[in-house]
Amino acid sequence: MKRRHLIQFLTLLLMSSSSFGQESIRVYAASSMTQALQALSTQFEREHDVKVTLIFAGTSSLARQIEQGAPADIFIAANQKWMDYLLSKEAIDSDAVTIVASNQLVVVGQQATHLETANAQSWLDTLDGQRLALGQTNAVPAGIYAKQSLQALGVWSNLAGQLAPTKNVRTVLALVERNESPLGIVYLTDALSSDKVHLVGRLPESTHDAIVYPMTTLNEKEATQAFSQFVRSPHGQAILQQYGFKKVHEN
Repeated sequence: MKRRHLIQFLTLLLMSSSSFGQESIRVYAASSMTQALQALSTQFEREHDVKVTLIFAGTSSLARQIEQGAPADIFIAANQKWMDYLLSKEAIDSDAVTIVASNQLVVVGQQATHLETANAQSWLDTLDGQRLALGQTNAVPAGIYAKQSLQALGVWSNLAGQLAPTKNVRTVLALVERNESPLGIVYLTDALSSDKVHLVGRLPESTHDAIVYPMTTLNEKEATQAFSQFVRSPHGQAILQQYGFKKVHEN
């Protein structure tokens, strides 16, 4: 009898833990959102019984992973192009996509100098024969924006032979921090996150496509929807602004 009672107790305990165990979600997000999303998820976990796992990488890499069935609950991209790509593959639902933030493109360096971004010689003098770090210009959003801007400013042809392309914008920042590249093109949010680099120039917003961060939910889980709502809430938007992102109107 005692053994049967023990088995019944353990069965009830397992059922209880299964029913009331902590929920979890996986958020795939562009590398440039690392610190902001870490702060967002920490606050969200304080207010909800949900464990948030953050996966950061270049937007193009994450989009392809999601296309292949990666177990993501939420995806936040660094540009609309890759969200449109997933829409074209019918991997996501257009009704679940919303713009949650915007950003700016800047140039960082090891030295506190002033870079004349429309002056090719200013770039070349500062680089001094070394390479300009930036995201891959055919895939990484920050690199795509950077090429658009440099072309519009008339300096692309002068710099195209001195590039150090990377898989994501955080690697660009790291190259400048380690003094492996004298200049790097990153988002303002990345520049603000580091005390090892100086902001030496800004690329005019008129010279490239709008830098926006679309977010999509990939299922109807309660925790997924709650996190999405939190990011879009006044509290979530305030946290994003603390890390340099600009507020956008929900679409």
